[in-house]
Amino acid sequence: MAMHCTECGFLNTEGANYCQRCGALLERPSEGAGDPVTATYRIDETGELVPVEIGEVTASGPALVIRAGGGREGESFPADGERMSIGRRPDAEVFLDDVTVSRDHALLIRRGDDWYLDDCGSLNGTYVNRERIESRRLGEGDELQIGKYKLTFHAR
Repeated sequence: MAMHCTECGFLNTEGANYCQRCGALLERPSEGAGDPVTATYRIDETGELVPVEIGEVTASGPALVIRAGGGREGESFPADGERMSIGRRPDAEVFLDDVTVSRDHALLIRRGDDWYLDDCGSLNGTYVNRERIESRRLGEGDELQIGKYKLTFHAR
């Protein structure tokens, strides 16, 4: 089975163990593995990591979970309200502290019953499922890329 690289998205030939474009190790699903379980956590008032179930995070609405980037894999950001700012600005609801992220990079916003991701004129662009977007309606499991960070959108 041909595999897409999780780092650069290149479609590699069957049987390859490393990406033929960037050299990253290709992760293969283990035999008999069921649906993947999303491990996530939140940071409490003292700065400690507190493990939480994805169902708890999405109980009152959708959430973003960091899948890769910045050593913050698993950190979750529930959407508390109608919009959530994403960027390098310290007061952003999703603060991603890296030069690849614009200060005001993107906005997660509710329109009717749907959630959209809007790019805010970022320098490096905003991607949904490896496609550069200006605005895109999100669905369960969509992969977002903002700078070097990869996040997953989870609806409730």
